[in-house]
Amino acid sequence: MTQLIRILVLSLLCGTALAQSNEELKGWLEWVHEVEMRVVETGVVEEVLVSAGQHVSQGDLLLRMDQREAQAKLLEAKARVAWARVEREKAERDLARSEELFDRGLIAIEELKDAELVQVAAAAEEEAARAAEASSLVALERTELRAPFDGIIVTRRVWNGAVIYKTLQQDPLIVIAPDDQMLARALVTASTLRRFTPGQPARVQIDGNLREGRVYSLGVQAVRVELEGAVYYLDIIFNRRPSERLRPSETVRIFVP
Repeated sequence: MTQLIRILVLSLLCGTALAQSNEELKGWLEWVHEVEMRVVETGVVEEVLVSAGQHVSQGDLLLRMDQREAQAKLLEAKARVAWARVEREKAERDLARSEELFDRGLIAIEELKDAELVQVAAAAEEEAARAAEASSLVALERTELRAPFDGIIVTRRVWNGAVIYKTLQQDPLIVIAPDDQMLARALVTASTLRRFTPGQPARVQIDGNLREGRVYSLGVQAVRVELEGAVYYLDIIFNRRPSERLRPSETVRIFVP
């Protein structure tokens, strides 16, 4: 019991010393940034695989639209590529025969030129077919939303069976934020803000635990204007510990030398 009291007293003294040697600000937590995700084509939602608060890894499937039409167009494009390849190979064989006949003096130069034009047109047709196949593959990929990075699902506004119109998506279907780092944000006056520079070391205290951070950004536009003057955002970035479950709006204390 005595040892526990000593530890508590030492912690209190350390906290007091830290507050005296650093400028202390009260703030709250925010995500570093959020990414709003929408589909780029009209369709029906086939499956949503995530919920708000769920952690995901980069590349994880978040949402899938009905893919039948996109898959059919891709199959059609592949068939056109196969046909164009056959036509190009046939044109190359015909050109080779025409060159041989021309060398032997059995056909006129005009017939050789015609064979060359047919071969060039067939090659161009194959390239166009391959481009159409690539476009169809992109269209198929766009029927899915995948996580752009490791993070947490902040918001989910879509469910299975929903009909989505690409031009009427006022709200994002899914919002994701990276959670390996977070911001400690404080409101400060312009005179206080001038004392900080980006990259300057800082500390953030959460539930009594301190972690190292740095000044991430200095507000440019005022959040609001009060009687004492305008106030701006001051953001401190720090790394989240793997075992932590931090959320925006949690209150923190910020210490800056």
